[in-house]
Amino acid sequence: MSQQRSAQRGRPSANSGQDVRAAAARALAPVISQQGSLSSLDEHSVVARDRGLLKELCFGTCRRLPRLEALAATLLKQPFKKRDSDIHALLLVGIYQLLYMRIPAHAAVGETAGAARLLGKEWATRVLNGCLRRLQRESDTLQEAVDRDESVALSHPRWLLDTLRNAWPEQWRAIVEANNEPGPMTLRVNQRYNDREAYLEKLVEAGLNGELCTHSPDGITLHTPCDVTALPGFAEGHVSVQDEAAQLSAALLGPALAPRAGAHVLDACSAPGGKTAHLLEQFDIALTALDSDNHRLSRVEDTLNRLGLSAELQHADAAERDWWNGTPFEAILLDAPCSGTGVIRRHPDIKALRRKEDIRQLAKLQQQLLDNLWPLLREGGTLLYATCSVLPEENAKQIDAFLARTPDAKVTTPNDVAWGVPSGQGRQLFPEQGRHDGFFYARLEKHTA
Repeated sequence: MSQQRSAQRGRPSANSGQDVRAAAARALAPVISQQGSLSSLDEHSVVARDRGLLKELCFGTCRRLPRLEALAATLLKQPFKKRDSDIHALLLVGIYQLLYMRIPAHAAVGETAGAARLLGKEWATRVLNGCLRRLQRESDTLQEAVDRDESVALSHPRWLLDTLRNAWPEQWRAIVEANNEPGPMTLRVNQRYNDREAYLEKLVEAGLNGELCTHSPDGITLHTPCDVTALPGFAEGHVSVQDEAAQLSAALLGPALAPRAGAHVLDACSAPGGKTAHLLEQFDIALTALDSDNHRLSRVEDTLNRLGLSAELQHADAAERDWWNGTPFEAILLDAPCSGTGVIRRHPDIKALRRKEDIRQLAKLQQQLLDNLWPLLREGGTLLYATCSVLPEENAKQIDAFLARTPDAKVTTPNDVAWGVPSGQGRQLFPEQGRHDGFFYARLEKHTA
């Protein structure tokens, strides 16, 4: 316990290697038990020098979770009891280090097994040590055996692999491969201060290299991720971190907003605020930012404060109308809750937490949101529907069904763009290694039926 307190005070303990592995096991245990997500990961639970390692252990383990689980099942004589999910997580962390990291094997085994003591379960050190030593000895044979299962070899749950293959027979393997790699760090330059070419020069001066995004006029992708404090002008609001695909919402709403100074705009599911801020950077509008999660809405407020922007923030449910004052909106951005299957590389715990039956419930919620928000749009107004999903049930099929029951909606999704592929009445982007995430966009205009 004294070692843990020392780490939390910011001083390395005698066994900081064990500290960071025990912290990773604590963070991963609720994920693999489907009781929590990595969004609550506390990087400050370990000393500063170990925070990068902690994040890599947690995110990397989730990224390869189906394969690690299969290997763990092979290595164990019998599964751990439910109350020992932290020890199970520790075993997965150890396997991940041996197979996917450049940590010396003796450190990966010794520090991981030793971390069981910090979890109050010294009995597990022998079990972990035995399993990991066996993996060292029989690595090729064990990996070959589990990889006969395609879902294990590709580190995706079977239901998701089958769904992707059926939906995208030509692209599914590229989607899966992109999901298994970390996403790049992409910046959105605030054009109120710099154009992106000028900001790229500032990055180079700061020792950071990147390249201009292909599709977003405000985007730069860094060659190597860095802490935001290293970005020139970050605290002053000159730049934000946002994936290139997410940046396209501002460009898609541009034709509806640019000619209308002071346009009344709704961002219906606004947290964490990246798209909200981008719209306010680009256009002179009166924006209402809505979100049903008050904690997440506070993140929108923090984002806007850093950027020196303002909006009307409302803690309310976009599937209801009790918050609406009756004034129609010129434009609505509906970045709908979804499966997140286009951003698995950034949220790899989705592999453990998402279930096939979730998709139907999410599609039902998306339908409710579309039907509830459409009457709030003035005639001639634009609604942009977006998800970070690659599943047609949430995207193309959702919009097709909406158009079939909504006679005053017409499609204005552009076809003359270089990004994505046509998908129903929208455009679908797939996650690409080293480039953008997976996103879907459909732009709709309200007209006289």
